[in-house]
Amino acid sequence: MSEKPVREIFYYKDYYLNFFETLQPEVKKKFNWILQLITILERIPKKYFKHITDSNDLYEIRIEFGSNIYRVFSFFDKDQLIILLNCFQKKTEKIPLKELQLAEKLKKQYFDEKSK
Repeated sequence: MSEKPVREIFYYKDYYLNFFETLQPEVKKKFNWILQLITILERIPKKYFKHITDSNDLYEIRIEFGSNIYRVFSFFDKDQLIILLNCFQKKTEKIPLKELQLAEKLKKQYFDEKSK
């Protein structure tokens, strides 16, 4: 895939990168592939990128590898910049409230720091 990017990805603090470092190499490869899709596809399939209902404009990047499911919280800053926040391995159907609250807090921090 060497298509021209239509959006950019930014890692806020070390939440994503710290989690990413704990993953097995083949899982990291899948994460990177999905992030690349997000940067080059005009319309991202909902299978990989979905708005979280009842959130403050948060999105989840969804990665499945074998029987494991991972989620990365993210949001848009302007139209073409996606900010990656915290991530976790999903074990139930419902999004863990603790993870969602952390993502909301990090998003607020990001915009507070940006406005200074």
